[in-house]
Amino acid sequence: MSLIKVKIGDLGKIITGNTPPKKDPNNYDGTYPFIKPTDMVVDKRYVSEWDESYSEKAYKQYHRSYIPPGATGVVTIGTVGEKLFQAHRHCFTNQSVNAIIPNNKYYDDYVFYLMKLNLPKVESANPGTASGRHHVSKSNFCSIKVDVVECIDSQKRIADILSAYDDLIENNLKRIKLLEQAAQNIYKEWFVNMRFPGHEKTPINEQTGLPEGWENLNFGDVFNVQNGYAFKSKDYRKNGVPVLRTRDYSSSFFINISEPIYLPEKFSTSHKKYFVKELDFLLIMVGASIGGNGLVLKKDLPALQNQNQWAIRAKSGYCLYEYFKIYCVKVIIDSLLMKRTGAARDFFRASFIKEMVVQIPNEDIVKLFTKNIKPCIEQINLLLTQNQKLKAARDILLPRLMNRTIEV
Repeated sequence: MSLIKVKIGDLGKIITGNTPPKKDPNNYDGTYPFIKPTDMVVDKRYVSEWDESYSEKAYKQYHRSYIPPGATGVVTIGTVGEKLFQAHRHCFTNQSVNAIIPNNKYYDDYVFYLMKLNLPKVESANPGTASGRHHVSKSNFCSIKVDVVECIDSQKRIADILSAYDDLIENNLKRIKLLEQAAQNIYKEWFVNMRFPGHEKTPINEQTGLPEGWENLNFGDVFNVQNGYAFKSKDYRKNGVPVLRTRDYSSSFFINISEPIYLPEKFSTSHKKYFVKELDFLLIMVGASIGGNGLVLKKDLPALQNQNQWAIRAKSGYCLYEYFKIYCVKVIIDSLLMKRTGAARDFFRASFIKEMVVQIPNEDIVKLFTKNIKPCIEQINLLLTQNQKLKAARDILLPRLMNRTIEV
């Protein structure tokens, strides 16, 4: 069946979101999800968590922009050409998102994959603005022409094949989240609630108030904090050495380089200290995503650490603390967020984290903790690897099915 060319505006109703005035707190903290580009994860179909929600008051004022399940939201300000999502429940979006509510000629899931394929066209529709910020107006967005399959039954078959991959990916992400929570619960039970194995028989040191064999140390005494490097975008290539950016942080806290940018091989020798290592804990320390964090699991994928991130790793002689560090850092992030500073852009000072006091258990307890959570981490690594293969297969099929290079 041949393809026909239509405008995005012909696919259905196009709705641009709104941001209720922040000066009125009664507009927020309700039951209506408010999804923004910062809530979206690159290459993730659904948004399962959001920072803010509309109140009943805001709903009444903006109810005309309430989008239904199945609608596809495409970012048209800021991260244009990178992010989109499909609504799995009724929700609102902000003004950076144009949502497509398909008419009866187009299958919901098909429109999502159609827009995923055509994100480069959306990106190139930017006319350029005085501020330099990437912005595609609603009229420009609606006028973009795309090739579609006219038969809705064929649309459904194409979308169902591609959805099968995304459904498996979403299921794996849910399993990853459960495994992550299980490991984190062990940490909290042992090192926050102090109910570690044998705690009943462990005497308390009167001077420190800690179990015998434990000690209070500054974070910087046990862990190194390595800054990233401001690699210049003009040096990015299609192959070479991958550069890890904050956008590669996945919806769980495990780093997954899905669409890497690269630097020439020469950078691998002149910037050795910026290579991330297995079990490095990365922390975003500046900007809108401050406090975001992730764990590097792939030891066979060398990557360079970009700016605005810290790589945290145990110092020599503290190798047993790598697994302990994962959750130790996650617990103190809330404290760091309270100490952030900066007028135009929030940022952490390195001294904040280095001077924080942490309770370091004795070696036997850390070994036992590692033994308990290592299977969780290994299973997560396996699921992440599966997801990479599923995404690769889906991305090979996407243009071929949508352009009818292969038939369903």
